[in-house]
Amino acid sequence: MPVFLNPKYPGPERRSGLNWPRARPGALEPPHDRVLHIGLVNNMADAAMSATEYQFLTLLDAAAGDVSVHVTLYALPGVERKPPGQRRVGSFYFGIEQLWALPPGHCPDGLIVTGREPRTPDLRQEAYWPSFTRLLDWAQEHACSAVWSCLAAHAAVLALDGIERVRSPHKQFGIFACERAAPHALLAAAPARLHVPHSRWNGVPAGQLIANGYRVLTRTSDGGVDTFVKEDAGLFVFFQGHPEYEPETLMGEYRRDVGRYLKGEADTYPQLPLNYFEAEVEQALRDIEARARASRQDRFLGELSAVLGGARVLNTWRGTAALVYRNWLEHLCAQKCHGGTSAILS
Repeated sequence: MPVFLNPKYPGPERRSGLNWPRARPGALEPPHDRVLHIGLVNNMADAAMSATEYQFLTLLDAAAGDVSVHVTLYALPGVERKPPGQRRVGSFYFGIEQLWALPPGHCPDGLIVTGREPRTPDLRQEAYWPSFTRLLDWAQEHACSAVWSCLAAHAAVLALDGIERVRSPHKQFGIFACERAAPHALLAAAPARLHVPHSRWNGVPAGQLIANGYRVLTRTSDGGVDTFVKEDAGLFVFFQGHPEYEPETLMGEYRRDVGRYLKGEADTYPQLPLNYFEAEVEQALRDIEARARASRQDRFLGELSAVLGGARVLNTWRGTAALVYRNWLEHLCAQKCHGGTSAILS
């Protein structure tokens, strides 16, 4: 079954268009317990909003199978946006207050919550922190399950259990081989070794997670945490990586960070994403890096874009990502079938 987007406004698309199928009134649907409503709370910066929408919609579409998935976009207040981002939110996003006001029986079956690049050293000082923590409380009471993506995962464990994230000496950037650390139905039929994109400077310590009742499901090859869960009134799933990423996403982040370096907005030249580019492309990028380090010039960004334009990236993680999200959707269906009282995935 396809994934549908619930429109904020009926009628034709607005010019800022979000090109995704809308549910048609009266269209034939599968049985009630095979129809899921997912709230996507997208907190990403303006430049990444539309890409993030597409990433999660296409991943859910790949995972849905015979489940009909209806997605509603929500926005947190306090997330700073420029006029284009404000227009997009105004066109396609429901206010988070509308989520909180939903009566019992009309709440989403599951939530997906994204993070955003922080503006303060302490996440508790972010302008959106009060609304984020209220969303967390709401999810604990009303959602069968919620997915917390990357920085949202860090913010959630900080708010829930006071677990502080720790900055690494080097950015975790690239495609990481991850090993299973514990059995769980989310990983049913998944290979023992998974590939997952990561793009982060910070991580949460496994020891503190375990001490506070979390279960680490997968670890990166260097022993860091990849995916973990907490099972209480509902199932909370935390991804430090980005299984939703498209093949070109890390490439775009690398180009952005090189641009920041060339403009003097960053002190260090960014590292190449690990296990990502073919050897010939990687060597060409290293040659540009060597010359750019010697003399910061805008022209190098053009050279870099030309190399990246011809790069091919093999998506080695999509199949497993779709499988994990398929297992998550099946969990939501089981919860719905039993009126939200079925046993938690384990």
